[in-house]
Amino acid sequence: MKYLIAAITIFMCVKDVRSQTYELGAYFGGANYIGDVGPTNFIAPKSLVGGGIFKWNRSKRHSFRFTLLHTTLEAEDRDANENRRRNRGYAFKSQVTEASLGIEYTFWEWDLHTLRPQFTPYLYTGLTGLLTEDQYLSESNRITPFDNKITAAIPMVIGIKGTLSPYWVIGLEVGARYTFTDNLDGSNPEEFDGGDTYPSFGNPNTNDWYMFVGVTLTYTFGRKPCYSAF
Repeated sequence: MKYLIAAITIFMCVKDVRSQTYELGAYFGGANYIGDVGPTNFIAPKSLVGGGIFKWNRSKRHSFRFTLLHTTLEAEDRDANENRRRNRGYAFKSQVTEASLGIEYTFWEWDLHTLRPQFTPYLYTGLTGLLTEDQYLSESNRITPFDNKITAAIPMVIGIKGTLSPYWVIGLEVGARYTFTDNLDGSNPEEFDGGDTYPSFGNPNTNDWYMFVGVTLTYTFGRKPCYSAF
């Protein structure tokens, strides 16, 4: 009987060692658009972004990650460095809600089952789905929302994160989104068959980008290994 109890205990420990810790928390920061309207600065937060983040730490070097974020992308030609854009005077706002799923890879081992303080840089990429708005340039030279649409983007994120305690993790990251659309700003109405009605402008050979700079704060939970002290 004692051998059976020992075998069950060993099995439970092995199972717990292989089980992982989850993280759930908030994302808050700033966003800016890069395209055919406004300035061309890569990192210049103009509007607030907020949402939630969830991670499954699958190993000490990678985790599966899901985020749900919302922002209002906006840009104005009067803020541009180019005289041509400042003289043109276009401006737009576009609501963007994104859901992103992918893999976060840490440069160093990240083990939330240990009590010691930890810190590591990381990279994240995956696939992002966007709920946003098509835009068009009206006869009064105002960029106006046309209708909602769903498109996609590729996130490219670099960040750093560290533990505040055994249960809390804080991170800081900068991320670019390469979108599969060229009409966040109304420059390419052909995407919604409005090319014969509304004028196009800018460079039709490049899609729109946007940037996020944000802080994450997550709470860790889940089963701990047998050797864990907490």
